[in-house]
Amino acid sequence: MPSALPDGEPVPDDGALPASALTGAADRPLGFYLHVPYCATRCGYCDFNTYTATELRGTGGVLASRDNYADTLIDEIRLARKVLGDDPRAVRTVFVGGGTPTLLAASDLVRMLHAIRDEFGLAEDAEITTEANPESVDPAYLAALREGGYNRISFGMQSAKQHVLKVLDRTHTPGRPEACVAEARAAGFEHVNLDLIYGTPGESDDDWRASLEAAIGAGPDHVSAYALIVEEGTQLARRIRRGEVPMTDDDVHADRYLIAESVLSEAGFDWYEVSNWATSEAGRCLHNELYWRGADWWGAGPGAHSHVGGVRWWNVKHPGAYAGALAAGRSPGAGRELLSAEDRRVERILLELRLREGVPLELLREAGLVASRRALGEGLLEGGPYEEGRAVLTLRGRLLADAVVRDLVD
Repeated sequence: MPSALPDGEPVPDDGALPASALTGAADRPLGFYLHVPYCATRCGYCDFNTYTATELRGTGGVLASRDNYADTLIDEIRLARKVLGDDPRAVRTVFVGGGTPTLLAASDLVRMLHAIRDEFGLAEDAEITTEANPESVDPAYLAALREGGYNRISFGMQSAKQHVLKVLDRTHTPGRPEACVAEARAAGFEHVNLDLIYGTPGESDDDWRASLEAAIGAGPDHVSAYALIVEEGTQLARRIRRGEVPMTDDDVHADRYLIAESVLSEAGFDWYEVSNWATSEAGRCLHNELYWRGADWWGAGPGAHSHVGGVRWWNVKHPGAYAGALAAGRSPGAGRELLSAEDRRVERILLELRLREGVPLELLREAGLVASRRALGEGLLEGGPYEEGRAVLTLRGRLLADAVVRDLVD
């Protein structure tokens, strides 16, 4: 089941932000994340805030129905317009995630996007992305999305091997994600991503290479590759605990990451964030870069998180509670926190170090600078950028990114 929300101070019923949140807003890009919490089935490794029809039955009534979900989410978009007041920024990125956004009708996804356009305006070069399950789209659906304004799509592929997909409880068939890339291209999508997962119990190095090669062969301009994290409370965690499937270790994850870097780079993909590769700068996911660079975004939907000008808040998790709050004219926010200058400094180091451009050394305190010089000597940071005042991870540094970050934030 979905993990718990953090603690925080209450969100005002009208969602009002402190006046300081919009100070300097014109200099920061604004994005929207739209969360669609529905899935046809629950994957064994998933602890996202998602719900199947069985899980919702009897807990949310008509308010939790996906049939009227687009209308509910549009209510929050209109709330965002009221909260942000006369903020003049056009929206730079929109990302629809889940869950499985493509369980909704294409017309619903388009209406949600158009609500943002009508309330805020879209930047001329706005990036508009939706995630998609390969089995829940067809050429007509993709054409409707493209005609409605979506210009980037991300398909969950995970693996090209049936036995790996079975362990993950993924329902699509091998080959279908690759076919979706061709269908998306035919519909006019210039930017297409495939998501992969490595380190699944029972996956071999050859299985992982085959998945990478299948993804590359499909012709996307972006690939995301994530190490499998076994979250407590998931079906996969229970299976591992019972000894039904083995668990891979950190050394296996490191080997798989090195394979990914080798195979993807040879195919013309360059890393720009530890888990993300693109064939060009234009192929990068601009929306994710908003997160990594601490920009502003409004997260609409159950459990969605937002950040504007140093204020971070999160919505109630259950679709019924979320819809009920909006129907009553209240913000669905469950809690919020005001980030201090020190909080924001630490978060910049945590996130920007993962990027190809790295993090400015001027953000580091004395202990962090000492640690950075040590990391440089150990081959974890690039020498050239360091001389220019930036900490940039080497390939070996990427394998140990979490440890490097812990040292640099001291």
